[in-house]
Amino acid sequence: MIRSLAAALFFAVAAISVAQAVEPDEMLADPALEQRARDISKHLRCLVCQNQSIDDSNADLAHDLRVLVRERIKAGDNDDQVVAFIVARYGNFVLLKPPVNDETLPLWLGPFVLALIGAAGLAVYYARRAGKSPPPLSDDERKKLDELLGGGGP
Repeated sequence: MIRSLAAALFFAVAAISVAQAVEPDEMLADPALEQRARDISKHLRCLVCQNQSIDDSNADLAHDLRVLVRERIKAGDNDDQVVAFIVARYGNFVLLKPPVNDETLPLWLGPFVLALIGAAGLAVYYARRAGKSPPPLSDDERKKLDELLGGGGP
């Protein structure tokens, strides 16, 4: 009984988490235009959530962007023109997959550069460490070690 309730709760929460944020009053009457709007919205980042598309976000700004996308589509813009309009207003950051260009090159290469710097740092650390050996044990330390190990020593 408890397991079935827990399973039902789990699936209810999972179903809620994948629900789309598009509200009925935003939707276009023409299903083809609405599908275009949904496809565009899935590639635009919510500037509040930053890790969700505006299609998935419930933030007010995401709502405003969804409405703006639909307005541009109703005005006759093609998909590229709609995206260009949004990017012109908010910059490449609004794209979930920004293009590779001069402005976004640090974004694309940054992780690789940081990984190389880290690898070089580790290489230098281990190279310096390999060249150093610990100082030899004194006679007192050697006797103590022999006592602890239970050996007679050399």
